[in-house]
Amino acid sequence: MNISRASWSKASGWVQQIEPLPNNMRADLVFAFGATGLMKDPAVLAEIRGLHPKAYVCGCSTAGEIAGERVSDDSLVVTAVKFEETKIRAAETTVKDAGESFAAGQRLAKSIPGENLAHVFVLSDGLSVNGSELVQGITSGLPGGVAITGGLAGDGSRFAETLVCANGVCAAKQIALVGFYGEKIKVGYGSMGGWDPFGPERRVTRSKNNVLYELDGRSALDLYKEYLGEHAAGLPASGLLFPLSVRRDDSEESLVRTILAVNEKNQSLTFAGDMPEGSLARLMRANFDRLVDGANSAARKCRKLSSAGGAELAILISCVGRKLVLKQRIEEEVEAAMEVLGPTVAATGFYSYGEISPFSPEGRCALHNQTMTITTFAEAA
Repeated sequence: MNISRASWSKASGWVQQIEPLPNNMRADLVFAFGATGLMKDPAVLAEIRGLHPKAYVCGCSTAGEIAGERVSDDSLVVTAVKFEETKIRAAETTVKDAGESFAAGQRLAKSIPGENLAHVFVLSDGLSVNGSELVQGITSGLPGGVAITGGLAGDGSRFAETLVCANGVCAAKQIALVGFYGEKIKVGYGSMGGWDPFGPERRVTRSKNNVLYELDGRSALDLYKEYLGEHAAGLPASGLLFPLSVRRDDSEESLVRTILAVNEKNQSLTFAGDMPEGSLARLMRANFDRLVDGANSAARKCRKLSSAGGAELAILISCVGRKLVLKQRIEEEVEAAMEVLGPTVAATGFYSYGEISPFSPEGRCALHNQTMTITTFAEAA
C-alpha cells in the first residue's frame, strides 16, 4: 500500500505532508475531509479529481480535520491510497429525509458484490440521515462477518448543512460506501468514549425513531433544559456537552446519543440515532482525562485486530462534542491514539456528527456518538 497526504488552508496553501505517490503511480482511492465551504467549492473538487483521475474520491464536510497528530479548522486534508492487491467497489445514494435511511442502507449493500468482501467503510450526511437505521440497512445486505466503520459528516457547531463527496461529487443528503476486497487487506477498528453519567436513569416513554418526546412521561425538552440550566440557551450546540447514554432493559451495553436539533413546538429532541421506546436513558458529562484515555483505548483495540506488520493507514473519526469539551487540548486525544498506532502510520480523519463501528470484534455494528472511532488498514505481505 502506498499513501500520500496533503493539506490546504488559506494561510499556507497546499502543503505536502506525506510525499506524492512514487513513479507517477495512480491512486485507487482518495479521502477528502474539509470545512463545509471548501467541500462546496467546485474548483477544489476539480483540482482533487485532476490530481487523481483514476481514483474514487470520497469524503465529507467536517467539524475539524485530522492530519497526523494535528487538528485544524477551515482546512482540507486529502489522502490518496494505491493498493498493491486489494480491490475496491464503491456505491452512493441519496435520501429525502431520515425516514429513508434503512432503505438507503439496503440499496448501498445491494450495489456492491458480496464475494471476497472484507470490509465496508461508509460516509453519510450528518443531518438528514438516521445513522442507526442506515447501519441496520447496510448490515442486512452484507455477508456475515463483514464489519462496517465510518462516520457522519459535520458542519462545525453550526448544524446547518452537511455534505458528502461520492465519486468526486459533493452534495447534501448523500451517502458514500466503499467496499474492500481480497485476502490481503487487514482491517482493525476500535471505538471508545470517556463520558461520566450523572443523574438517574429515566425511561423513554414516547419516541419515534430518532426523535425523543418524553422521558418518564415528562417533556424530554423541558427535562433536558432543566438539567442544562444556563447551557439550555445554546441548544442544540450546547447539548453536545451533555449527551445521553441509552440502553435496553435486558442489556448492560449502552450507546451514547447526541442532539442534532430541538423542536420547541412539539417539545422534542432529534438525535443522530434511534431512541427506542422503553429503553433507559441517562445524561452524561465530560471527564477530560477519560476522553483522552478513550482515544488511547480505541487505538489499542485497532492494534489487536491489525496484521502482524502493523497498520499502514488510519482513519480517525471523533465527535464534535469531544472537540467542544477538550478545546485547546483537542490534539491530546489524537496524540494519545497515535502514540499507540505508531509514527509510521499515515493518519487522517475528521470530527463528526456520529461514528460507525462494531462494539467489539465479534459485536454488531452500530452508530455511536461522542466517541473516538478508529479504522486501520494494512495489506499483508
